[in-house]
Amino acid sequence: MPNGLRLRIGVLVNPYAGIGGSVGLKGSDGQVIRDKALAMGAELKAISRMQRTLSKLIPFSDQVDFFCFSHEMGEESVRAAGFVPQVVGSAQTIPSTSNDTIHAIEKLISYQLDLLLFAGGDGTARLLVDSVPKNQLVLGVPAGVKIHSGVYAYSPEAAGDILLQILGKKLVSSVTRDVKDINEDAFRLGQVKVKYYGELTVPEANDLLQQVKNSGSEKNAQAQLDVAQTLIEQLDQDTLYLVGTGSTTHLFLQELGLEGSLLGVDLLLNSQLIAKDVSANELMQAINSHQSAVKIIVTAIGGQGHIFGRGNQQFTPDVIRCVGKSNLILAVARDKLLSLNGRPLLVDTHDPELDYLLSGLYPVVVGYQDTVLYQVGY
Repeated sequence: MPNGLRLRIGVLVNPYAGIGGSVGLKGSDGQVIRDKALAMGAELKAISRMQRTLSKLIPFSDQVDFFCFSHEMGEESVRAAGFVPQVVGSAQTIPSTSNDTIHAIEKLISYQLDLLLFAGGDGTARLLVDSVPKNQLVLGVPAGVKIHSGVYAYSPEAAGDILLQILGKKLVSSVTRDVKDINEDAFRLGQVKVKYYGELTVPEANDLLQQVKNSGSEKNAQAQLDVAQTLIEQLDQDTLYLVGTGSTTHLFLQELGLEGSLLGVDLLLNSQLIAKDVSANELMQAINSHQSAVKIIVTAIGGQGHIFGRGNQQFTPDVIRCVGKSNLILAVARDKLLSLNGRPLLVDTHDPELDYLLSGLYPVVVGYQDTVLYQVGY
């Protein structure tokens, strides 16, 4: 930047964001859930996801000053990306809590930041709504299990691309986006209750922000039934199906006379449900013990377009690699696909190499015996 001007970026990481995803806990809120997730073998992902965003800024390293809290709340991500940050505080408790996040937000914005970059989920965004001035520019790096808020880029790399456009002096819009969160206790009981909490100001560039999730409509119900019937007619004997989350896949199981888990991953074999709401480890065990073909059936989140990485982190990179790209079945009602307005379906698996390999043109079941070709990106 000319005349010695430098971009002042605060970096905030909620290290436990998304920790319940791969083990099927459908969230990360509260110490009890975090402890349970860790005991089940869950790994912290938010730190590396922030690093992926920051690594894109290496070409502009002489034009950025980073401010963060110590250790896993920001410092580790910044240093791993190759930068030397100004550490302005530390968590008061180990492991850190939401109170530490609030303290970090308040401390960071006192440094007159140009932008506060944060990694987390909807719960983290809620804390920002309550703690930052309305005109403070923020940007989310998605790391949660379920993300309904529109303040996140659709991937860590997309967040980096937005920052690159700012650093490259491109015209980047400043917009307000909704912050929404889901009741996790109701979510674990199969109920989706989303509440609006406020707005945050974010930079928007080239559709790199995640769209706010759509909850579907009655108009889409018949289309979902048509998709479900097509999936039923295409089932193969002795093939193990890993059935992902969502209303379309849930309806598919209901049409088979089965009561699957709306918000979990289920196992289907010869039109019978053999396991419900399984974890990533249980998926791997089922794949390894099955002697015949294995396929994954997934749908997309309405409005956002994610087929992997939002609400179905049980499909870990290891699981997806074992099943293979050629054994993915995409089922998205036509209206839901049209609502993307030409944007690609998205994958965000925590593995950039796998995301690249999964990209490309796929057949997508959109109605009764109706399949279209559609692009998957990352």
